[in-house]
Amino acid sequence: MAIAPARPSPLAAIFKVNKPLIGNVHCAPLPGTPRYRGEPMSAIVKRAVEDARAYAAGGMNGLMLENHGDIPFLPPGEIGPEIVAAMSVLVKAVAEAVDLPYGINLLANSAIGALAIAKATDARFIRVNQWVNAYVANEGLVEGESGRALRFRRMIGADDVAIFADVHVKHGAHAIVGDRGVAELARDTEFYDADVAIATGNRTGDTVPPEEIAAVRAGTRLPVIAGSGIAKDNAAALMAELDGAIVGSSLKHDGVWWNQVDPARVEAFVTEVRRHHPA
Repeated sequence: MAIAPARPSPLAAIFKVNKPLIGNVHCAPLPGTPRYRGEPMSAIVKRAVEDARAYAAGGMNGLMLENHGDIPFLPPGEIGPEIVAAMSVLVKAVAEAVDLPYGINLLANSAIGALAIAKATDARFIRVNQWVNAYVANEGLVEGESGRALRFRRMIGADDVAIFADVHVKHGAHAIVGDRGVAELARDTEFYDADVAIATGNRTGDTVPPEEIAAVRAGTRLPVIAGSGIAKDNAAALMAELDGAIVGSSLKHDGVWWNQVDPARVEAFVTEVRRHHPA
């Protein structure tokens, strides 16, 4: 039974390829965060631009820019203007350096902040790790802010910014009491007007289990992409079940998320995926 009006998939419109591969730019710690060590903003921007260029040169189809270096993350309502400002500067620099569509993930779970950055920088999409319901995360109790975020999106004239929403988000106890399955959570994601559903493993870099993908598929008509754990060795099999993927850790030097992008890994990964799933 349909639970929301059908909407066209934004993936083809944004990326213009089959099964788009989105490279995750894990930004270095931004000013004001615990791991920041006083580097000039220009150095942080330079690193992000280098990673973005490595993804583009290796054949990735898009970019996801996120403030992953800002660990430990704050709840969305406590993320300060210094982070939104720094991310806006960084994203704009990447956009000027690399001709790929890009999106924003403002951690932790700041859909409204991400939309503000997206509008200011012409980003095409945002990722929101908890779009609907509530869960206990590393940051404490995190509530989905889809209602407020969609009203904010309308207010700033950003209806063309797509929402990529995690269904069974990593790093948390899901839906507080866990009395509803993944398929039901996927239904909620579509019901609350997300545009793309994301399936992930339990932590950054963890492989998304095939049964997780199947459960998300069972609950929604939205396109389903992976949000973690896709690597050269599992890409052919997992991408057969997916409409795209956000890929980061496996494409870094030594496969470690905080390292910079390894161009050789990117090229090998894209070659393997496209050998089985042409763009």
